[in-house]
Amino acid sequence: MSITQKQKRHLKGLVHHLKPVVIVGQNGLNEGVFGELECALLSHELIKVRVNAGDREERQALLDAIGTRTGAQLIHAIGHVAAFYRRNPDAPRITLPAD
Repeated sequence: MSITQKQKRHLKGLVHHLKPVVIVGQNGLNEGVFGELECALLSHELIKVRVNAGDREERQALLDAIGTRTGAQLIHAIGHVAAFYRRNPDAPRITLPAD
């Protein structure tokens, strides 16, 4: 599912006040982190993730891996914090604006 710019702006407004629900530490991505990401995306659809990585390239690689493995779309990333969205097909919680 592709998200339009209008929908991204809407999601950015919703995610602004949220706190990170998953923190990727020094050990990087492992099965436990992916399990927490799946659980958080199923229950919230829109989440913030804090990535404690050394440099920008390493953070971007971790964010790309999260998006690829979970099927979530990266909404935005600022510094060490990124927002991901994945619609729950069984029980959608967030209504996106039409184009």
